[in-house]
Amino acid sequence: MPYYKFKETDIFYNRIKALPKKEFFIYNSSLYLDNQTRISGTFTGSIPPPQPGFVNLYEMNVDRVSSSTGRVIGGGTDYPIFDNGLIYPFITKGGSLERFRTVSTASFNDDFNYGDVLSSSYPMSASVARELFSYDTERSSSANRIGALRNTLNYYIPLSKQYAYSSSIGDWDKGEQAINLISIPSIFYGSSIKKGSINLKYYITGTLIGELKDKDHNGELIQVGPVGSAGSGSVAGVALYNEGFLLLTGSWDLYPAEWASAAALDYTNADAGTNSSWLYYAVGANDGIPADGDIALTRASASYSLSYKGTNYVPVVTMLAHAPKGRLNYSNNPTYINLTQSAALSFSSSSFAYIESDKQKIKNIVKSPYVDPTGSYEPQTYISKVGIYDKNKNLIAIAKVATPVKKTEGRDLTFKLKLDF
Repeated sequence: MPYYKFKETDIFYNRIKALPKKEFFIYNSSLYLDNQTRISGTFTGSIPPPQPGFVNLYEMNVDRVSSSTGRVIGGGTDYPIFDNGLIYPFITKGGSLERFRTVSTASFNDDFNYGDVLSSSYPMSASVARELFSYDTERSSSANRIGALRNTLNYYIPLSKQYAYSSSIGDWDKGEQAINLISIPSIFYGSSIKKGSINLKYYITGTLIGELKDKDHNGELIQVGPVGSAGSGSVAGVALYNEGFLLLTGSWDLYPAEWASAAALDYTNADAGTNSSWLYYAVGANDGIPADGDIALTRASASYSLSYKGTNYVPVVTMLAHAPKGRLNYSNNPTYINLTQSAALSFSSSSFAYIESDKQKIKNIVKSPYVDPTGSYEPQTYISKVGIYDKNKNLIAIAKVATPVKKTEGRDLTFKLKLDF
């Protein structure tokens, strides 16, 4: 089998910029990602786990039921962890001192002996989450969460003054004002959220009462709809594109006066109606507010959608594999030999050697417009695969063509191979 070494001009490295779109729909404390619905499995009620609106890292434990086997798989002698029948990652404590990030150094040294198994669990899942910091929230907890974004918010002030953590001109202090924080894990957008792609919609009984867009591409979430609605044209919050946070501060009522009774919902499980505003956008999105109970039913008329485009950079290597003229004119395919004419000359063997005859006839597959005589003989093969080998001639990749390509001695071919990382 011939080998050909790639030249420097045969390999190119670049990257592709992809802009995948994501859309979340939130209704009655349930999330739906890209319009995916719940699929029941044979053993579990949701495929993939844990439920719609989430992504499952590695897609482990799909349609597997948890049931204890009684076998200890880790946790140390003081806090044993029992096998529940699901796939799990594990590390055996050894001299390399490898451990999971969730295991502290002190626990690693004191609670585990050499040879003990440290285990974790699958699935690891992620989804968007909402957290409301209201005026009456204890500011110590708010300062820890919102205050951690102070430097990041101030960094983006050149894009818009709305990013300022505190402003005497705008008369606000994000450490004290009510903020609806929407968190989007990076697995849903890649490197960053694409500017100008964010769209938030707020519905009551299926009717749009508010819509936000970063239409100026500067991070300001401006209310653009419905046309002429309360707060139309106002800035209702800001977006942190690289960090995956939306900070909503718009507290104005989002409905016409005649809707007052319909839009005052129990958003906080306080058994009292609250006016609909951007502070209550995405209620039920992993914020600890349940969907069951009589109180939650008063909130079932509200629904929300969140859509945007992510920015994902994919490294790509392009390789040019050449099939030179006059080469690659033999095939290991058994049909390459004319067995009818070569049966007696195929091979000879003994306890010391296996020898193929050099007088075997190669099947002539050259087309001719006549039945007899056939076309003049010309060696030709069909290339169906291209193997990629490392410097030690270990096969590391195989490229397949959709249809085998005919290779004649007078034809020079080049195969363009692309590999995404």
